[in-house]
Amino acid sequence: MRAEIDKRAMAALSAGHLAVDFAGGALPALLPFIVDEFGLSYTLAAVVMLASTLAGSILQPAFGLWSDRRGALWLLPTGVALAGGGMALAAASPAYWAVLVFVVLSGLGTAAYHPEGSKFAAYASGRRRASGMSLFAIGGNIGVGLGAFAVAPLVRWLGLKGGLFIAAPCAAVTLLLLVATPYLQSFAPVAPRRRAAGAGDDRRDAMLYLLGVVSFRSVAWFGLLTFVPLWEVSLGHSKAYGSFLLSAMLLVGGIGTLAAGPIADRIGRRPVMIASNVVLPPLILVFVLVGGIPGAISLMLVGVAVIGTFGVTMVMSQEYLPRHIGMASGLSIGFSIGLGGIAAVALGAVADSIDLRTAFYICAAAPVVALLLCLPLPRTVSRHRLEPELVVP
Repeated sequence: MRAEIDKRAMAALSAGHLAVDFAGGALPALLPFIVDEFGLSYTLAAVVMLASTLAGSILQPAFGLWSDRRGALWLLPTGVALAGGGMALAAASPAYWAVLVFVVLSGLGTAAYHPEGSKFAAYASGRRRASGMSLFAIGGNIGVGLGAFAVAPLVRWLGLKGGLFIAAPCAAVTLLLLVATPYLQSFAPVAPRRRAAGAGDDRRDAMLYLLGVVSFRSVAWFGLLTFVPLWEVSLGHSKAYGSFLLSAMLLVGGIGTLAAGPIADRIGRRPVMIASNVVLPPLILVFVLVGGIPGAISLMLVGVAVIGTFGVTMVMSQEYLPRHIGMASGLSIGFSIGLGGIAAVALGAVADSIDLRTAFYICAAAPVVALLLCLPLPRTVSRHRLEPELVVP
């Protein structure tokens, strides 16, 4: 097992992660324009996010299981191409139903990329798993932030059809991954095996607790992703300002990833997860109740607390299910996060029936439940090799 992180492999994997999440990050920035274009309610706006989440998250465990049993490196370039092409076509769609169709197509690309990408990131990380996975995660985090940052001014300038340019960086990264595929393949186990020798036993009870943590935290996260721009518009601010705040939250959160991984390698994954959930409720309340510069700073710190620990949750899931790391990755960054996206629709209904402020209060309460579920999490063990259960050439 490599002791250090392979920089060449991690650069290619992070670039792919950046590209698929660039496409996904464009959606919250597009949402206020889509709302105006089709006259949508908060609930229908949240349904767009739900469609993306269901396709991009809920199906990830299935792709992960396929990856564990068969190997599916081709999913990396294919996932990037689908994610970028689908979101570009969603932006230029002539009708609400077409937006939903192409958002789902983009989400399928996201679902295809993440389990395979995170599995190979684990292989390329050597013994510094949390640090390596943080490097993989920061690609996605920067991609989400850039998507939100770049797309809003583009659409203001060119209209929604300007969103077709979302496909351009994704096409470039697709070609990069096609070229890098032979090198990445060298990290896969070469011998077929029924069980991964030395991988350790799966701890399904611990995995269930972790999925609960990620699910409730995702209620808050997807609520913010969906409604921060709309909240700022409701306060009389411009759509551009709302998109700017969203981008700041995502980009600063991505930078936080660089610190969270090494800290988790040093002091443990569980303390980092507990700390992140402790700070979320007060930070969200400051954003809603105080606003202004303190609210903007609090929102950026929310990004650090949530995005900064994405890599940590992936590592924990792989260490709780060391025999099924593809499926573990799909569960931690897919299925459980998808449940949070489903909750965003419920938050949209709350915003329509009561008000948007009440929806944000629910966002602040959800991490409290996540914190309680953190407490029984066992320590993870990082000495085992991470390999799939079965590899068929």
